[in-house]
Amino acid sequence: MRLASLAMYVTPQPLADAKAELWSFLRHYLGQAGLSDPPENLDATIPYDEAWLHQDLLFSQTCGYPYVKRLRGRVRLVATPVYAHPGCDGPMMRSFIVVRRASTFVSVQDLRGATAAINSPDSNSGANLLRAAVAPLARNGRFFGGTVETGSHGGSIDAVSSGQAECAAIDCITFANLLRFTPARVAGIRVLAETPATPGLPFITGAKGSDADVALLREALVAAIAEPSLSGARDTLGLVDVAMLTDADYEPILSLARSALDTGYRDWVD
Repeated sequence: MRLASLAMYVTPQPLADAKAELWSFLRHYLGQAGLSDPPENLDATIPYDEAWLHQDLLFSQTCGYPYVKRLRGRVRLVATPVYAHPGCDGPMMRSFIVVRRASTFVSVQDLRGATAAINSPDSNSGANLLRAAVAPLARNGRFFGGTVETGSHGGSIDAVSSGQAECAAIDCITFANLLRFTPARVAGIRVLAETPATPGLPFITGAKGSDADVALLREALVAAIAEPSLSGARDTLGLVDVAMLTDADYEPILSLARSALDTGYRDWVD
């Protein structure tokens, strides 16, 4: 059985339900078009990063930084979702650098020596874009006084709210979802600054996918954007379109990392 996993942006529950509805449409479309054995349901058991290189992967979504670092050539790029949330610009997205609402920070420079929360060193939105924003301000390769790895954007927000950390970079899609569905979780923080923008989290298929498979997946996604019955699911996800980007379009993500590391930046190592 082929694998479909859409484990990014699935909390709280309305987002997971909308993803399931989206996949139900895609599965039906793919099956009607002759694709063999599309899975009935999204897999909710496999860790999201294990799904990316699963030998039978049909459809998934990955973070842009792992994609450019280690997945290019091992998976196939299908499309990039376009979200309507603040901070998104077509298929481009940025992160918001957040601090406690009661803090006295007024600029990124004020964060020198602070403790930063990152969800994972290989996250584009939570680590790479934050590094790109502060690396030009580093001294002797350092800007922050320390870092805390939280495992998720929600965990990073909680770390800032509780005082475990003084700042974090939260991607604009996650931030919008929290504002809509769990506003109390972000009530104690505020946006201090924005990071550079890079292409968003791409939809992918496995390396074994044929050109015809990629074309069909793209066709199904375009149909999902136009499907009237999915308007509620799209609104829940903030999904308004898909863009067909190339590997070259994702290169700026790696360029930002290289530029920061070329300065000798070493607050954390990915």
